[in-house]
Amino acid sequence: MNIKNLYIKIPLLIIILFVLNILGSSFHKRLDLTKDKRYTLSNQTIDIVNNIDNPIIIKVYLQGDFPAEFKRIQLETNQFLEELSALNSNIKFRFIDPTNNTQELIKKGLQPSRLSVQENGKTSEAIIFPWARINYKGKSKNVSLLNSSFAPTQEIQLQNSVESLEYEFANALLQLTSEKSKKIAILKGNGELNDIHLFSFLKKLGEHYKLAEFTLDSVDSNPQKTLNDLSQYDLSIIAKPTSRFSEKEKFTLDQYIINGGKTLWLIDNVYAELDSLMKNGKSMTFNRDLNLTDLLFNYGVRINYNITKDIYSSSIRLASGNIGNQTQYEDFLWHYYPIIISDNNHPISTNLDPVLLKFPSSIDTLQNDIFKTILLQSSPFTKLMGTPVNISLNEISNKPTEQDYNNGHQIFGVLLEGEFKSAYSNRVKPFETNFYKEKGIKNKMVIISDGDIIANEIYKGDPLPLDIDKWTNQPYGNSSLLLNTIHYLLNDSGILKLRSKNLQIQFLDKEKAYQEKNYWQIFNLILPLIILGSFGLIFNYYRKRKYSS
Repeated sequence: MNIKNLYIKIPLLIIILFVLNILGSSFHKRLDLTKDKRYTLSNQTIDIVNNIDNPIIIKVYLQGDFPAEFKRIQLETNQFLEELSALNSNIKFRFIDPTNNTQELIKKGLQPSRLSVQENGKTSEAIIFPWARINYKGKSKNVSLLNSSFAPTQEIQLQNSVESLEYEFANALLQLTSEKSKKIAILKGNGELNDIHLFSFLKKLGEHYKLAEFTLDSVDSNPQKTLNDLSQYDLSIIAKPTSRFSEKEKFTLDQYIINGGKTLWLIDNVYAELDSLMKNGKSMTFNRDLNLTDLLFNYGVRINYNITKDIYSSSIRLASGNIGNQTQYEDFLWHYYPIIISDNNHPISTNLDPVLLKFPSSIDTLQNDIFKTILLQSSPFTKLMGTPVNISLNEISNKPTEQDYNNGHQIFGVLLEGEFKSAYSNRVKPFETNFYKEKGIKNKMVIISDGDIIANEIYKGDPLPLDIDKWTNQPYGNSSLLLNTIHYLLNDSGILKLRSKNLQIQFLDKEKAYQEKNYWQIFNLILPLIILGSFGLIFNYYRKRKYSS
């Protein structure tokens, strides 16, 4: 090669590499080549991340020795956080081994998970901390990396966890970086649940929205002002009213809805309480006259006057005898407490723990222009009981049969979306108002035929967590369902849609891998030797041929 040309090409090559390096550091593009686009961030997440203008530190407690299959969560979390960091340099993250500070993590609300691990055909248990903790401007937020919702297998639980990564992080970042802007009214004045029974859920809800009590009592003296004041709230929660709504109160709610206000109705059409049963052993259930039937009927829903029994149900704890001076207790299935497992892919109800209902009534959906989505539905093995009817604790000894529980799926919760028409369009108005409209803009509401879905239990005067059974510690998804419902109704940045994300994740067949273990060990040992030997023979053949000629 010409020395002169060499002296020219080497500096030119160095200059080209230098320019390419500068361009590469200034302009870069990350390509997602996966079929399901699992590493492509949604527009909602991108908007949230782009608005972060201060450093955020994310600590992920998935470092150290833990089961191999759970390294998938570690890998997916790392990949996802790399995408966030590449989008905004203010986001920094690191993985931490939680082994040396477990007690400190538990105090911060990061509960460990006990997992079943299969290795070499044997099953053992492992404890991990599948959590991340985000710190921003002196505020912190825990992010669960292991989906705790009901899943028939551990593999499905892992897949649900990977699918929900973007939602969990986006939701946490949104809470930390945005100010509360939307207001929710907790309606009072018609015998709704007391604050102590709402404490658990409202504490969670208050992390996202501004909350205030609102009473409809003043509608009698100043209906126009009451409607005007209620219209300042983005959403109203009607939690288990027990007394009749007047026409003025109904008209106020109707025009609030027609003018764009969102509503969450949690309605008990029947009086049926376990406390009465515990005192007397039996109780009469009877209908509540809430005067809401015509209003809800107009929107496309009818809550029936009945209670539903379901073979798939929770339990109640009853005294079963005495040993010495101590009373012994036992859990008995109580078919008036259905356990609802959602199988739809709607962002409100997908990937949730089972939801516990108490004495729910069935719902009928009516034909109109409103689009309806069933959120809560019983198993096919139900029994409808018209009210009034006597119920007794002695029923725990009655073994249910599919022939007796043959009323099929029953609806307990429904989402309504569309342009609602006023229930007073062809009726005399209870009062005159400048707000009156016969047909509203596009709106949403959710109706659930059980007021106790939001009610936490009380123990020794203190409210208990809504999502945990106080006797069995069984987890339920009531809070998550209600919180998702409110997020959806208020269209909170659209991030709730991320809960419906579906990924195609391939898991190792552990049983097959164990059966074929020896074969693959021998295969992986011999194959490299064969390849290496073949390469040596070919190389030696060409070498001899070259020098022999």
